[in-house]
Amino acid sequence: MNAAACVSLLRAAAVLASLAMVVRPHSSAAETEKDAASARPPRISPDYTGVVLPPNIAPLNFTVAEPGKRYRVTIRSAAGRPIELSSRDPSVAIPAKAWKELLRANTGQALYVDVAVQTAEGTWTTFGTITNTIAREDIDGFLVYRLLKPLFNIYHTMGIYQRNLETFEETEVLANTRIDSGCLNCHTFLNHSPRSMSFNVRSITCGNPMILVRNGEVARTSFTAGYMSWHPSGRLIAFSKNKLTQFFHTVGECRDVFDAESSLAIYRVDSNVIVNPPSIAQPEMLETWPSWSPDGRHLYFCSAPKLPQERFREVRYSLMRVAYDLEKDSWGALETLVSAEQTGRSAAQPRVSPDGRYLLFCICKYGSFPIYQQSSDLFLMDLTTRQYRRLEINSEQSESWHCWSSNSRWIVFSSKRLDGLFARPHFSYVDEQGKVQKPFILPQKDPAFYDSFIKTYNVPELIREPVAVKPEELARAVVAPARTLTPEGAQPQEKPHTGDEGGAEKPGYDEGTRPSTAKSRPR
Repeated sequence: MNAAACVSLLRAAAVLASLAMVVRPHSSAAETEKDAASARPPRISPDYTGVVLPPNIAPLNFTVAEPGKRYRVTIRSAAGRPIELSSRDPSVAIPAKAWKELLRANTGQALYVDVAVQTAEGTWTTFGTITNTIAREDIDGFLVYRLLKPLFNIYHTMGIYQRNLETFEETEVLANTRIDSGCLNCHTFLNHSPRSMSFNVRSITCGNPMILVRNGEVARTSFTAGYMSWHPSGRLIAFSKNKLTQFFHTVGECRDVFDAESSLAIYRVDSNVIVNPPSIAQPEMLETWPSWSPDGRHLYFCSAPKLPQERFREVRYSLMRVAYDLEKDSWGALETLVSAEQTGRSAAQPRVSPDGRYLLFCICKYGSFPIYQQSSDLFLMDLTTRQYRRLEINSEQSESWHCWSSNSRWIVFSSKRLDGLFARPHFSYVDEQGKVQKPFILPQKDPAFYDSFIKTYNVPELIREPVAVKPEELARAVVAPARTLTPEGAQPQEKPHTGDEGGAEKPGYDEGTRPSTAKSRPR
């Protein structure tokens, strides 16, 4: 090929290249944005993405937080008919029957959610697929909790309620409007069954009894209990005796609680006797948060040296346990599992998994009331090695009031992670190796429910079946009991805290506090 021919070929190639540059399509800004959107999952609220969910949970209704005029959602898995929804409303209401069938047909499989949004211009954007996982193990079917406004030192209404986790049905266990607006707290169940349960009442007119339900029979007991734990035999209840004072700060979380006096005691349900074993009632120590192991051989609790209230930030509790032999009624030596002196922090609320493998507890900066501590985090100890770790599921807000499911595969806990003010129940899956999955919030029929609900969920407890005792029967046990138990060894009941005389609202303390008559506001 001569030089002239080569020059001609080069010129032709240059012309073709320039033509290609002219005809190559340019992506508009809208198309570029559409491509980016299709590469990521959609924003949804609540954040039901990347979670492990029980096969018996109510539909995880959500809102698509992407602008558009029409929405298409497909929920699918390996087997069964996909759920296909289309609406002009970004709120997604999943049909309950189809949801239940899809989950049951795909236990152990991935659950996919595909979302497409039509823009104002009429084009459709298909987002990246949301992938969740359906666990093989169920969660206990009912959750019991208190509902109350996050007030400071007065309340008007509160109550204990139960939620069917397979549906959105919530029913009353007992509302305080039935008992002259007294305080209800610290509901506790025997082995995840509501047939035997107990809870405390604080009332100006009705006193401060513990209500005892045993095998479905209701009685009022004429003694005051604090935090409680049933021995798995059903024959004992370990409880704390606390003298609590609520006080306030001017910066950050303004509420706080100081425990001036606390010790543990045992209520023998069979013989109606209260005993104070020396190993868990040491005069120089504060003992609180009792919790029996599932085999009944150890009582876990938290302990700290007594300090004056002006040193409240120095009060830090160690996590303890003590061996117990039910048949011999004998106590072993105290063991320190997590030393406050070593950690420089305070432990609270120990709960052992029903399989006996793991211990879940809180650690915060100081004190014994983690729901008021933004620093409160969940920790998990492997009881075979005594090694423990801070869980990855913690947020920047308070995590507290946790409970295991009866099969040890699920935990529920109260978290203020949404707004720092209201505690909401969150669930996490825990595998046999102790790996804890991303938490998800209790589903509601209206996915925008938590945006306007101004009550806090307190003391979430999982049970296998609903509380069958009627609210009227529980209220009668408080107001006009047919059966009253006065245990041998019980101390005289404290005079109820009267608060401000003549007020339209009743005095009380939220989120589990039992008040003393003292009023103190350390700076």
